[in-house]
Amino acid sequence: MTAAGKASLVPIAILVNGKFWDATAYKADPVPMSLDSGTIYEAEQTGSSLGLFTVANALRRNNASSGQPPWIGTGSWRPTGTEPPAIGIKAEPAPVGIEKSDEPPRLTHDVTPKDKPPTTPPPTQPKPSGSSGSGDEPPRLSKPAQEPSSTSSQPATPSAGSGPSKPDDSKPADSKGGSAAKIPASDSGASEGGRPKLRRGRPAVSFVDEDVPGYSKPGSISADSKDGKIVVATAAATADMKLIPAISDAGGPSPKSFAFEWLKGEEEDRRKQITDMAKDQVRAYVEAKAKGNITAKPTTTAKAGAPQRKAAAAKSPDPILENVQMIAYDLWVSNQPVMVLSAQAHISASPTGPAQANSDLQYSVVVVAYPDIYNNLRKLYVGITDKFHLDVTPRLELIDAVDADGDGRGELLFRQTSDQGSGWVIYRATADKLWKMYDSLNPL
Repeated sequence: MTAAGKASLVPIAILVNGKFWDATAYKADPVPMSLDSGTIYEAEQTGSSLGLFTVANALRRNNASSGQPPWIGTGSWRPTGTEPPAIGIKAEPAPVGIEKSDEPPRLTHDVTPKDKPPTTPPPTQPKPSGSSGSGDEPPRLSKPAQEPSSTSSQPATPSAGSGPSKPDDSKPADSKGGSAAKIPASDSGASEGGRPKLRRGRPAVSFVDEDVPGYSKPGSISADSKDGKIVVATAAATADMKLIPAISDAGGPSPKSFAFEWLKGEEEDRRKQITDMAKDQVRAYVEAKAKGNITAKPTTTAKAGAPQRKAAAAKSPDPILENVQMIAYDLWVSNQPVMVLSAQAHISASPTGPAQANSDLQYSVVVVAYPDIYNNLRKLYVGITDKFHLDVTPRLELIDAVDADGDGRGELLFRQTSDQGSGWVIYRATADKLWKMYDSLNPL
């Protein structure tokens, strides 16, 4: 959804008989069942209802390798608390070239243009004196009088000048050019390309003039120069869009809020605890990667007989966290918070230590934890990765908490980015770890 209130729908998953399926491919004949016209979705933010989205049409991307969702739905958005718009009886638009009048269509054989006066008829021929009857009757061909038969027994021979009869050269011969010139022109004045054509089914709806969030239209790509590189961006990509989960379930439970209410002063203490945990996890990740690196300079071996001393291991500097966001959810509806921390981390440059070579490398950090009965944070999930290790650990971006299976408890919806592309993943928070329920890139 954009800041202007325009919304579109990206299908993620559909639950059938207790199993999740890819909503972009389930019963796609050719449009997926999740994008059938008239399907109503209820948008929820942290479990609370925001409004209803009604699907009207489905759009498909021609470029499947763009990393974007292959299907996207368009429709109408109605926020919670507003009345539905009153829609009266509306006639379908008339095709181009058809007069908008209440009179029934008429078939005409008049080939004379309406703006030209009719031509004067040719003068009538004078009536022969031997003809009889009224002048309105058509002329009749009189049968020639037969000559008396000859008494000679020899057959009559034709004369030397006689021969087969030839057509009269004065009559104009019909040709293809003449018949083409007699084709009647359209009474509406429309050219041949603008005349309506009969087709089966409803006419297709055009989305050329509409602004669909998340869908780039042909010809909307613009290239900008930045630091010597060409950056290609679309109008939909540069817009300030917000991702909101939505569910379509006729028999599901009523929406309930999964937001956790902190006591006074408790949130700051929990934020400090989970931030320290994230820093420790980043430091351990960097040290583990540094041990696996092969240095170009060989290490010097100790001399024979010399006492061996343990060299003090150089400690990595503290990582620096940026864009830190911590959100607490009451997923189990037990007044116990499940905290999700997302941040970007990097290691400051130091003359010694394993982080010297990777001082400019950015790390994506996601930590999920909850306080146990001893008031200590129990780790449920830690995801730390960089651009070189997306095949091992994908980068996760928290969308929101949503009741994906309709059991009354909340699940965590993430958008993941790996070496395979961009997809979606749904996790259920248990007492020991996050249990993966659906993965669009790696189906279970």
